[in-house]
Amino acid sequence: MNAQIDWIANFIWGIADDVLRDIYVRGKYRDVILPMTVIRRLDAVLEPTKEEVLRMKKQLDEAGITNQEAALCQVSKEAFYNTSPFKLRDLTARGKQQQLKTDFETYLDGFSKNVQEILEKFKFRNQLDTLLEAEILGSLIEKFVDPSINLSPKEVNGIQGLDNHAMGTIFEELIRKFNEENNEEAGEHFTPRDVVNLMAKSIFMPIKNEIESGTYLLYDGACGTGGMLTVAEETLLSIAKDSDKEVSIHLFGQEINPETYAISKADLILKGEGSEAENIKFGSTLSSDGFISKEFDFMLSNPPYGKSWKTDLERMGGKKDFKDSRFIIEHGGDSEYKMLTRSSDGQLMFLVNKLSKMKHKTKIGSRIAHVHNGSSLFTGDAGQGESNIRRWIVENDWLEAIIALPENIFYNTGIATYIWVLTNKKKPERKGKVQLIDASGWFEPLRKNLGKKNCIINEEQIDHICDLLVNFKETEKSKIFPNEAFGYWKITVERPLRLKSQFTFKNVEALKYGKEEPELRKKLIAQFGNKLFTDFKSVSKGIDEYVIEHEIELTDAQKKKLFDQKSWEKDKRVYETAKTAFEIIGEEVFIDHEVFKQKLDKVFKSKDIKLEKTDLKAIVDAVSWRDPEAKPIVKSKKKNGEIDYEPDSELRDTEQVPLLEEGGIKAFFEREVLPYASDAWIDESKTQIGYEISFTRHFYKPIILRRLEEITKDIRALEEESEGLLEAIISEGVSK
Repeated sequence: MNAQIDWIANFIWGIADDVLRDIYVRGKYRDVILPMTVIRRLDAVLEPTKEEVLRMKKQLDEAGITNQEAALCQVSKEAFYNTSPFKLRDLTARGKQQQLKTDFETYLDGFSKNVQEILEKFKFRNQLDTLLEAEILGSLIEKFVDPSINLSPKEVNGIQGLDNHAMGTIFEELIRKFNEENNEEAGEHFTPRDVVNLMAKSIFMPIKNEIESGTYLLYDGACGTGGMLTVAEETLLSIAKDSDKEVSIHLFGQEINPETYAISKADLILKGEGSEAENIKFGSTLSSDGFISKEFDFMLSNPPYGKSWKTDLERMGGKKDFKDSRFIIEHGGDSEYKMLTRSSDGQLMFLVNKLSKMKHKTKIGSRIAHVHNGSSLFTGDAGQGESNIRRWIVENDWLEAIIALPENIFYNTGIATYIWVLTNKKKPERKGKVQLIDASGWFEPLRKNLGKKNCIINEEQIDHICDLLVNFKETEKSKIFPNEAFGYWKITVERPLRLKSQFTFKNVEALKYGKEEPELRKKLIAQFGNKLFTDFKSVSKGIDEYVIEHEIELTDAQKKKLFDQKSWEKDKRVYETAKTAFEIIGEEVFIDHEVFKQKLDKVFKSKDIKLEKTDLKAIVDAVSWRDPEAKPIVKSKKKNGEIDYEPDSELRDTEQVPLLEEGGIKAFFEREVLPYASDAWIDESKTQIGYEISFTRHFYKPIILRRLEEITKDIRALEEESEGLLEAIISEGVSK
């Protein structure tokens, strides 16, 4: 932030502290200061043509012309106007508070329709009663029209004007301060200018020689105050100018926060682009896309990350009835596949939205720069939303590069962040490859922290990163990989279930009390006896009293079973059946589960006992346990003699097999699994493909351990030093 911008930001913050203190809590200053800053900036631009606008307004009214907008804008020389009889400075000393309120409201009502929407989004009129009641509206206006500060984009009285870039920086610095005071996520809408510069250059510089004269559309689906679009526009114009190309640029954005939406819209209006301001849409990009079926040449964003999009998901029909075509792709012929992340973090959803808006028929296609935190690189297992999105991106060969940024480069977080650079028109040498650039160590420290931001990426470092992108070269900090390097097969390794079985008095007796709360049931049986099975209604109240008296905590599911007579009847039935089987089979130990089940079947047939599957399972589970010495349980036998074994869920494991594994899954399995588990097999029906990107794996440098001789030498030196010190301490103690 240069000196002028820093001074103005502090000046405006000072207005808040001087005028609003004790009337508003500091975190609520923004409700007044942000709209007043916009109003004064608009007002300052209109001051020179105010009288001409009023004369034109009078002429048009007298002529009975109702459609006055074009004529008034022509006279104001801006994309907006104000037809009230007041300039803002006229309202600084207007007597009674009620008169001031009337005049100020007249002044606000005089703005053109496009400004009215901005004021509505700020909800600024809601603040007037508070300002008037505290008698501070006049003082507030007076501070904002102070001649020592120029909020206009034009030079006034020798004071340099503020272009939209500079004003955007001031707005975002104010938002950062207000959010910090309110304990909100400081800088949620604010991407530092150094990061924005890098993002803009990362999408333009690799194709600067391919920029031709023509029209280009820029889009930001989380545009905040619009600063990212402005910087991208300036960067593209500069590149075109250097190449003697004439380009026309149209900006498009969407923002869900009403304040920052209003600031972004005001920015475009002030640039004289009234029609362009209509390209900034209000609302959620995810659930209320403002640009359905629109395609863009260049897109960049810093979407919210680590933020729930559950509300958006519900508005879009939930996962079951989700139908938004942006997030649904064809997968495996006629089937459809939903590209949905967990509802707790929607950052990758914003990227999918941009990918759905790419141009495919132009020479340069579309280029995207997107900021993410580390979770987008690896969160989500194979087959899950995030992994599927990464797979979709990489297998379509859209991912060009990922740049790791320094920590503490953002205002609101010190965590690791990354810029993803994507395109659907890779150059031949880049096809099928991804470049990773570790720029985490390239930064310049700040003398004073701004929020959590303690460093910047200077122009030289930005140019160095872009040079690596443009020239697509490998260095210690730039590595190039085939797309498949980030993919893997997730295989499920199964081993057979091996059970030993034996009836004993102890395990049969345990069945008497069931699986659910056996100790409680044991006590209830002791107290209420056989009535639990024959006349449950007569004891249910007593059970309830017992639970309350002994302060026993139960879940709803446990309560439901405890007060269900059928549950008690089942436990008794299972217990008595097991007891019968025990009396006949005895305590014989079975290492072959098939033989054990045949023995049980024979007993039940002889006693004409018919069991439900759940009852039989309860008995078998109670008298069986896993044992590696037991024979594997056969699930089925095929006609060709092959045997399928029952898998043991406790021995089930998964492995990640790199897509680049030589020999594929088979070679990996034979090398890494079979030598340690010869009875294992792969359940091929569960094999899935996943993708993740690990910067740590590719750029980690192990710390070189010191040699033993060096450590020994240091220890001996410390021993010698401490011996002398110990002797001195002892001597001093003796002398005393």
